[in-house]
Amino acid sequence: MRKFKTSRSAKLFTRAQQILPGGVDSPVRAFKAVGGTPLFIRRGKGATIEDVDGNAYVDYVMSWGPLIHGHAPRGLVKTLAAVARDGTSFGAPTELEVRLGERVRALMPSLERVRFVNSGTEAAMSVIRVARAATRRDKIIKFEGCYHGHADPFLVQAGSGALTLETPNSPGVPLAAVANTLIATYNDLISCERLSESNRHEIAAIIVEPIAGNIGVVPPADGFLAGLRSICDREGILLVFDEVISGFRAGLGGAQALVGVKPDLTCLGKIIGGGLPVGAYGGRADLMELVSPAGPVYQAGTLSGNPLAMAAGLWSLGELSARLYRHLARLGSMLADGLATAARDAGVAVQVNAFGSMLTPFFTAQAVRDYHSALTADTRQYAAFFRAMLARGIYPPPSQFEAWFLSGAHTERDVRKTIAAAKEAMKAVSGDSRQ
Repeated sequence: MRKFKTSRSAKLFTRAQQILPGGVDSPVRAFKAVGGTPLFIRRGKGATIEDVDGNAYVDYVMSWGPLIHGHAPRGLVKTLAAVARDGTSFGAPTELEVRLGERVRALMPSLERVRFVNSGTEAAMSVIRVARAATRRDKIIKFEGCYHGHADPFLVQAGSGALTLETPNSPGVPLAAVANTLIATYNDLISCERLSESNRHEIAAIIVEPIAGNIGVVPPADGFLAGLRSICDREGILLVFDEVISGFRAGLGGAQALVGVKPDLTCLGKIIGGGLPVGAYGGRADLMELVSPAGPVYQAGTLSGNPLAMAAGLWSLGELSARLYRHLARLGSMLADGLATAARDAGVAVQVNAFGSMLTPFFTAQAVRDYHSALTADTRQYAAFFRAMLARGIYPPPSQFEAWFLSGAHTERDVRKTIAAAKEAMKAVSGDSRQ
């Protein structure tokens, strides 16, 4: 295990707490779930990041998923520099918006019309407004542990940072804002059937992560998504896929192409912006024509469709290929198997859930298939594992309930280094648990 200093990060965190709430601009970054002082990053290249103290790490956060091509790929940097010279934002239409919209539709045909926004939260908030307007119904169904951004209607049994910090319901959200949000159990069609039957003709939409990524990675059970499609068709409910994480991460056509289930509306983000702030929602033309100025459903954004984000998205999607996905799947399988073996050899109970280039090692003996089984994970063990990995030059997510992400810049050497570190880290966890 190497010795590394973090004094500059510690000083910056002290300063940050005097100006930023909690010292960060997004909760999970604060390391509260894993202990210690958050690291302040000054640069990234390929699969590696470097903190302000000069420590380098193999990165598995990858900006929480957008960086499927790695940090600062040369082509992207060149593209952004060229676009920036002509202006970063105009508040007027550009050809880049049209081109990216056409690219998204070509790869994900269910999005017959697309509206670009600036975040996944905006996309989810807006898509529910469309669904309610189209159906003239107010209620929605979401799933325990699925995270759809921090808009008021979704902060009930939410995943991601809300779960990590044990605040699934946020103060400041009025009861009226969540009164029309119904909660079902992920991978449990019966829970959805019951809600649809007891709220017949009142539900506008079912919104779901087709591959759950905000309680850690939880793939859909066989038939689950197809079953949701059937319920929606029968009850006149719109099916919304939140593919902010899985869109272009799971495959070229997103999770919907892999499972063969077509949603009515889809939320996108992350990879379609190449690492810049972006979101999008889209779907059937008749539904999206309700969005202003084509229709009466209002939504607007000063920086929506800005040239930098659109150019980055075009470059990012243009670099996707079958070869890249094969590379990611091979490394993902190698890493998942290595983490599971390291845990087993150390006598630590761990379940590794994986889907392509996403994975999560859950520190539990129980299979993880939904929110409640995810909560059986031992967060103290994960925190000890995280700190031990960090000390060995590996940067996993600072939360048990987040996904690890691989990129095209990761190599077999990176994965072998990670597995070797995990073997030592699991032994450290095992030793701590016996004390």
